[in-house]
Order: sequence, then structure tokens, then C-alpha cells
Amino acid sequence: MQTTFTNFADLASHIAASRENEELTQTYDGAFIEPNEMAKLSIVDAPEALDMPDPEQVRAAVDMMMQTMFDVLRDTRMEPFANDLAWGFANSFHVVAKRIEGREDDAAKKLGELARNYDPSEIYATELEDTQLLCQTLQGCREAMECMRDHAAEVYRVETGKPFSPVRGSRVSSALNASMIDARDYLASRARERREQFAPEGPVVAFSGGQVWEDADLLWNGLDSIKARIPEMILATTAQAKGCDAVAHAWAASRGVKVIQFRLDRSQGNRAAFVRNDRILGLKPVEAVICEGSGIQQNLAQKLRQAGVPLHIVRLAHQRTARRA
Repeated sequence: MQTTFTNFADLASHIAASRENEELTQTYDGAFIEPNEMAKLSIVDAPEALDMPDPEQVRAAVDMMMQTMFDVLRDTRMEPFANDLAWGFANSFHVVAKRIEGREDDAAKKLGELARNYDPSEIYATELEDTQLLCQTLQGCREAMECMRDHAAEVYRVETGKPFSPVRGSRVSSALNASMIDARDYLASRARERREQFAPEGPVVAFSGGQVWEDADLLWNGLDSIKARIPEMILATTAQAKGCDAVAHAWAASRGVKVIQFRLDRSQGNRAAFVRNDRILGLKPVEAVICEGSGIQQNLAQKLRQAGVPLHIVRLAHQRTARRA
């Protein structure tokens, strides 16, 4: 029997009462906090007494937004487009979070300048206090938006079997799921409190393969065996959207493994793929998996061998023929 709700609050309460993912709820409770009684959302606005949204209602809203799209289109001719729509919803949270982060960076930069140029005047003290409050407010809003994005990304992963990954940049995550870190962010990192999110420490396992692959279980089992030996592993991939890399990204999202995505640097022209291989090698991986693909994979395998990195070669012939039939 289907339960009918007459208002959103009742729906939120019902979902909260029947939730199965306690980790998700804890993440929302941790993100939607109010460290200060007052909030400041721009440098020109006066501080205001603004509350954060109720975390349970926000969680219910995101869940309803994402899940309803899949449910409504399922078993119809529109079902093939549900994935694209759901990706767009998750990406909208990501885009807004990045915009907030940019404003947070600007405020943090100004706060640093104020700290370096101390002035005993009352005007300086007020400006310093206001800028600090602006940083804290924007940080809280950014963390809440990232929490919503990660929730939407998890629904997307469960429904599609693929991790949500933005077109550009990194998606550093809470404890909800794995991070997808752009290589440029990783190599540059950041000298601020989120540095560890963009430059996680741990043994790197390199992974690359062709864009045509059928036997996902073969790769999942192999990666599982590596993770059993290297629990804190970080996966560095060649960031292709199809084939072996896509399988590896799905595995990482399922296992909570951080991924560093080495996309092609188009400014390098015909050398781009080989420069990417060199950058992966520069991380000094402790182990590597190379699936049969093109000459790019052959080049990376050769360089890994020369560097003495333990290497697993997975060939097309290793796939189970029954799965390709």
C-alpha cells in the first residue's frame, strides 16, 4: 500500500524514519551546522541571523529530485535519457559549489592580506571580523552544497552503475563516496585547509586500458585483490570515459577509493598521451594495471617496466568469452 503525504515536512519525516544509510544522515548533520549565530554572504551585506536549512528536509529533497526522475522515466521510451538528466542535476550542485568556493577563496585571500597588514584601529578590527565571518559563512554553504552534490552523485551511481564525474576539475568528496580528482589539481594542490582533499597521501596504483572492454568482473576482481594488499591505495587513471578506465572508475566509486584522473593536455598536441604517461610515472606508483588497448598503453607499460614497477598486463583474450557473446 502506497503512503500519501499532504506536505513536504511529513515526507521528510517519513524518509528520515525509514532511512537505511546512517552514514548519509551523519554527513548531512555534519554539513548543515551553524558555527556562528550570525551569517554574512557578501562583503557589502551586514551580518544577519540566518539559519541553515533543516538537514533532513534537504536530504529528502535531493533524494526525491534524483530518484523520482529515474522512477518516472523507467520502462518508457524516455528511460535512456534519465541518466543524462540525473547527471545534470548532480552537476548543477557541483557547479554552484565551485562558485561558492571561488567566493570563499577571494574572501580567504583578503583575510590573509588583512592578517599581514595589522592595524590597531577600530575600522581594521571590524573589517577583519566581517571578513572572517564571510569566510566561515561561505565555507559552511560550500560544504552543505558539496554534501548535496555527493548525495545526488551516490543516487546516480546506484542507479547507473557509474560514478558521477564533472566534465572539468575535481570533485573532492565527503565520506559518502570516492573522490574524482583532476590531475592538475592534484599536482598543484592547495596551501590551505583543503590541501589533503586535493592531494591525498597514499600509495598510487596506476591504471590504463583501451576503450573497448566487456568483462568488467575481470577488472573488478583484479582491483579488489590489489586493494586487499594495499588498503590505502589511490588509483591514477588515464581518464577515458569508455572501456577499461570507466570500469575502474565505477569500481573506485563502489569501494570508496580516491581517483586521480589524468586527462589529455591538448596543448601538447600529438605528444599529449605520452606526456600524460610520463606524469603518471612521476607519481612513482607502487603497482600498475595495464589492459590491452593501443600504443599508448604499450608505451606506459614499457615505461613502468623500465622503472621497476610491479605490472599486471590484462589482455583482451583474458576476458570470459561467455560475457562477450
